Order: sequence, then structure tokens, then C-alpha cells
Amino acid sequence: MPACPALLIAAPASGQGKTTVTAALARLHSRQGRRVTVFKCGPDFLDPQIHAVASGRPCQNLDLGMCGEDDARWRLARAAQDSDLILIEGVMGLYDGQPAAADIAIRFGLPVMALIDAGAMAQTFGAIAHGLATYRPQLPFAGVLANRTASQRHIGMLRDSLPPGMGWFGALPKSGDSLPERHLGLLQAAEITDLESRLDLLADALAASAAVDLPAAVDFPAFPAPENELLLAGRCIAIARDAAYGFIYPANLETLAALGAELCFFSPIAGDTLPPCDAAWLPGGYPELHAGALGQNDGLWSALKAHVASGKPLLAECGGMMSLFEEVVDKHGTPHRFGGLLPGRSVMQKRLVALGTQFAALPEGRVAGHTFHYSKSESPLSPLVRAEMADGREGEAIYRRHRLTASYVHFYFPSNPPAVARLFGDDR
Repeated sequence: MPACPALLIAAPASGQGKTTVTAALARLHSRQGRRVTVFKCGPDFLDPQIHAVASGRPCQNLDLGMCGEDDARWRLARAAQDSDLILIEGVMGLYDGQPAAADIAIRFGLPVMALIDAGAMAQTFGAIAHGLATYRPQLPFAGVLANRTASQRHIGMLRDSLPPGMGWFGALPKSGDSLPERHLGLLQAAEITDLESRLDLLADALAASAAVDLPAAVDFPAFPAPENELLLAGRCIAIARDAAYGFIYPANLETLAALGAELCFFSPIAGDTLPPCDAAWLPGGYPELHAGALGQNDGLWSALKAHVASGKPLLAECGGMMSLFEEVVDKHGTPHRFGGLLPGRSVMQKRLVALGTQFAALPEGRVAGHTFHYSKSESPLSPLVRAEMADGREGEAIYRRHRLTASYVHFYFPSNPPAVARLFGDDR
């Protein structure tokens, strides 16, 4: 049974600094020559990009709703075999959501370090720590780390407020080195030009003011990885990947490769057209922020139209789908011409429009996924099907034209590899 030191970094709420501290821990330990594997609770795209840079290794998702328990078990077991440390960043507050980060910690015996923003409190720090530790008695609670502290005196008050015997991981001072954000969360890693230096500064601050010893080892029972038939052998899948189309689960790329596909990446905002391929994928991202470059890439849209007209598969997810409409209206109300493969338009909104796990009963099979977007799309097309939310409510529209499949849903390919193979495969 492989064992590996592991820690789940959680918090009372969003915005406490989980991503910053997790990335700082990953960078600190990787600088010491340790092999650090980071996971992110929930279906997030942005935090894993930061963690991959911080650790130098891919960061994957753990989500009992979208990914499933078996998927989490084999990925954790694999990580334990070739890592010196496993870090898992929680999602939202420790007990928020169903399932929550606490459910993952309990299910896999992961010790929890609670990160608490102490910037505007003193003795209440201890009350919050006590509540997090005891709300579910079966939670393997390891201790707390205070974030955004003001002084040594402040740190002393925080530590003295803790219940007897509670673990203390240290404190981090207020800092201007936090990671930049926009409406969907953090900036993508490739967009933060000074990311490496920021991570080093954060790691330095952690080393100077917090306990950074390896946590206790956790047993991760061996669990078999799924066996996939080479259903996509000999097929080339062209995948858009750049600042406009960066929302790609690493597990999705693994699944396509395990199915035998050859993966070919291209950059629409760099002016690339569609490379020779048997199928194509436009992932989600921020196409509205790169409307000028994308609107001028007529070669790409012409190639995609010919691709679809010839009966070849094209999957367009969220921002990828937005790009295929005739028009996208940005957050300033400015309309931009886009691909024109689908009738209609997408309009950016000031507030979050949809968020949550979705399940799509496609003709190819049932696939799990997630939706998270700030735009609304209008189209005269009738949906092929509508996805279903975890609680049974109606979810996102999924459109189909020839072999073009478009939706706001970001599919998690490991949830049904044979269905994904049919989606990208030759239908003859």
C-alpha cells in the first residue's frame, strides 16, 4: 500500500488565500528537490495552472460529483507512488457544497490544514478554528495557519486563542504578492508574466514565517487505472490551446491519448488556422478578451466550416461555443464578429449566469461535466438535448449540427471514455 505525506488546504470561505498558500507550499517543497503533486478539489481550470507551474508537475482535479470516487482513488494512488508530497487545494469553504472538500478529506483520510484570513480578527480566530475542527467529528483535522497577519503581537493573540492541543502551522503576514484575478477567477498562468518570481517570493515568505515540515504520511491503497481500448488509434485531434482557449482538464488530454489519439495543438489568437486533422476541439476560455485577433482569423473559421461540412467532428465548449456564433458582445457592450458556424450571439453579463455539475445524455453516451460562465447565448437552433444538473433540474442546451457539438458544458472525458471516443471518432 503506497503511503505519501499529504495535506488538504481548506478555509472557512472563498477568498482566504487557499490558492496562494497551496502554490507557495508546492514551490517551497519542490525547491528542496521534492516531487510535489498538487490536486484541486472541484472542477476548476485556473488554480491547477498555477499549481502546475509551482510544482513543475501536472495538477489534476478531485471532484466526487463530476469525476467520481474511483477516478479520485486511482489518481491519488498513482500520485502516492511517485511523489514525496501530495497537496490538495480545497474549494470554497471547507464544508460548502455537496460534495464538499470535507467529504474528500474524510473519504480518503486526508489531514486538513485550515487557512484562516485573520486580517480583521483576534480571539475569534480560535472560535472559527474550533468550529472547523469539530463540525464533523470524523474529519481528520491537522491544524491551522493564519493568513494576512499584522504583527508578532497579533500572531501571539491568534495562537493563544486556539483550543488546547490544536495544531499550529504558523502565520503569513499581509502581502502584496497575491495572485491577480478577473471575473472567472485567477488569471491563467501563462498570462502572469512574473508568475515564477511571485511564487518564489511567496515560498520565501512561507519559509520565514510558518512551519514547513512534511505532514504525516497517508496510506493510499493501490487502485487500478481504467483500461481504455484504442478506439481513437490513428486519429489526429486538433486542440485550440492559448490564452483564449485554456480551459482544458489535464485528465481530458490523458484520456484522449489513452484512447490512442494523436493530439495536435494550435493557437487561434496567434493566427493559426486549423491543422490537418480528423477531429477538432475548441475548449473554453476567454475568447471575448481576444476578439480582435480571433475576428481577423478568417482562415480558421473557413477551415472549421469546411471541416464540419465534410462530416468531421468538432467539439466546442463554453468559450469555444461562443466563438462559433456570429457575434460576441463583450462586457463593455461592444459587438465583435466571430466564427459564424452557428446562428446567434453570446452576450457577456455583469453577474455569474450558471455554475455547477451537469450530466449530458448525448447519443454517444452519458458524459459528466461542469458549467461556469458569465455570458448568455441566443440562438434560433433547437437543442439536441439539455444537460441535467445534479439535483435533476434542467441544465445547459447542447447543440448539434452535423458532427459539430456545442454547449456551455465543459465535459470531463474520463467520466465516459467510450462515449468520448464516439464523439471524436469516425461514425462510419
